[in-house]
Amino acid sequence: DGKISEEIARKALQMFEVDGMGLDNMDRKILATIIEKFSGGPVGLETIAVAVGEETETITDVYEPFLIQSGFLERTPRGRMVTKSAYEHLKLPKNSIKQQGELF
Repeated sequence: DGKISEEIARKALQMFEVDGMGLDNMDRKILATIIEKFSGGPVGLETIAVAVGEETETITDVYEPFLIQSGFLERTPRGRMVTKSAYEHLKLPKNSIKQQGELF
């Protein structure tokens, strides 16, 4: 019949590891990195890019707009900061900074 059912759409999103809020692995990695390595921010774009292994242009063009529109990330004059919603969505406590030995 050529129609995509809700079940098929759900399975496709699951296969690509997209969660209920529309975040994929890299979205979650960016947010978790800012929280765990940089105390939730503020942190500079280049630092985030190096920490997650992604190009700065890709972060600003692909990931950042959605994270900002979704209310998980804020762009401030001092750098990027995650919001309370990001902590809640990732189920991370506000003080979830990993120590150097726990990074890898």
